[in-house]
Amino acid sequence: MGTDSRAAGELLARASTLHLQTGNLLNWGRLRKKCPSTHSEELRDCIQKTLNEWSSQISPDLIREFPDVLECTVSHAVEKINPDEREEMKVSAKLFIVGSNSSSATRNAVDMACSVLGVAQLDSVIIASPPIEDGVNLSLEHLQPYWEELQNLVQSKKIVAIGTSDLDKTQLEQLYQWAQVKPNSNQVNLASCCVMPPDLTAFAKEFDIQLLTHNDPKELLSEASFQEALQESIPDIKAHEWVPLWLLRYSVIVKSRGIIKSKGYILQAKRRGS
Repeated sequence: MGTDSRAAGELLARASTLHLQTGNLLNWGRLRKKCPSTHSEELRDCIQKTLNEWSSQISPDLIREFPDVLECTVSHAVEKINPDEREEMKVSAKLFIVGSNSSSATRNAVDMACSVLGVAQLDSVIIASPPIEDGVNLSLEHLQPYWEELQNLVQSKKIVAIGTSDLDKTQLEQLYQWAQVKPNSNQVNLASCCVMPPDLTAFAKEFDIQLLTHNDPKELLSEASFQEALQESIPDIKAHEWVPLWLLRYSVIVKSRGIIKSKGYILQAKRRGS
């Protein structure tokens, strides 16, 4: 482990970008010892185990190359969708913007998800509310750059349908009136409101927007939690130099049976100053 950690540390010290892919979590088997009680715990567990597995598989060739972009994944867990079965599968994703103000994060995340799963398009993408400063209310201006990129991805047939998360009636109405491609869904966290707000329900019904529920924490992945997971897995690294930009969680469900065939996480991080 020590040698593995040193090699990983050397690579991360010279790279500018890290792409971390868990592969299909259902294929992890022996890697998982317990069932995390929260999404945040599951994510941290996935990040650490992926880093540990990747560190143990670093080849001498990779160390000689010192690539600028590191692809960190659990190789035996990677699973692409069989093209013959694609029509039977629904591929959904939720995108969390963590530390990037660039709308290109949206396209990068979708392109990587399509590549990882071996598909031409995703059936649906929900975007979590982007991070804003404390004391500032989420406005249409915060959402617009990301939604514009999502619209472009729909128009280029990379995504079929797009949705939002945790918007109240006013926010959803403003986005709906402005957007060219309308949101087809909005997730509501029932832990914070117990029941669907009547005004939101009425608006969604009028404009045929599906209201879904979720139990994601407000901040699924913070900069601090990512750096802690990085430091614990690879002690030979200046973890504070690394900042997560975005996180995408995907699921592949067999349409006719409602069975989860695949689920996993993809994230992108950058090294400060690189």
